[in-house]
Amino acid sequence: MHKLIHPLQAFKPAPLAREALDEALSGYRRPNDKVSEWLREGALQPLRRGLYLVGAPLRTSPACLPLLANHLYGPSYVSLDFALAWHGLIPEGVAEVTSVTPRPGHLHSNALGRFSYHHLPLRYYAVGQELGQSADGLSFLMASPAKALADRLVLSRSLPALSRRAMQQWLMEDLRLDSEQLGELNLCELRACLATGYKQRQLGTLLSVVESLQQELAP
Repeated sequence: MHKLIHPLQAFKPAPLAREALDEALSGYRRPNDKVSEWLREGALQPLRRGLYLVGAPLRTSPACLPLLANHLYGPSYVSLDFALAWHGLIPEGVAEVTSVTPRPGHLHSNALGRFSYHHLPLRYYAVGQELGQSADGLSFLMASPAKALADRLVLSRSLPALSRRAMQQWLMEDLRLDSEQLGELNLCELRACLATGYKQRQLGTLLSVVESLQQELAP
C-alpha cells in the first residue's frame, strides 16, 4: 500500500503567504476549512496573520529562523548579536533573532521563538547587507560582519562617543572579539557606514581602531 503524500509536503520550510497555498487548496470546495484543519493537526504552523510555515512533522529540515525574521516584519535584515554569532564573531549562541529595520521597532513572538526589530535611519540601514544561506539552500537578508558590528555599536545606548581605548575594551572584553576576527572586517563597509553621517563619532572611533589593528597585523 502506498503511503499518502500530504499536499503540503511539496513546500520547502520557508514562510508561506496564504496566496502560496492556493495551489494546494485548489481541489477543496471549502479551502478555509481545510486551512483550519491543517492548523489543528499541526500540518500548518501560524507565524502571524496570513503567514504560515509547513508544520514540523512535514518539514524535511529545520525552520530557517533568519528567513522567518525577514518575512515577519519588513523591510528588515538580521543583524546585531544574532548576525555576529552567525558569522562566528562572538562565542555565544543567541536565541533571540535580532534584526534592524527603517520602520519603527517591533517585537514578535511565536512558537518558533522571539524576533526583535530595531529602528535605524534608512540612509544608514541600506549599507552593508548581504545574502546569507541556510544549510538547505534557503537565502535570507543579513548584515555583513562589519555592518553587524557597526549596528551593534550604534544601537548600544550605554555607549556614547568612545575613546580609542574604551572602544578597544568594548570590542575585546565586552564582545570578546579577537584581533584576527577584527583584522578580517571589511573597512570599505565601515567607511560607507561613516559616510552616511549617522553616529559619526562612534563609527569614526570604531573605524580608526580597526584600521590601526589591521595595519599592525599586515605582513
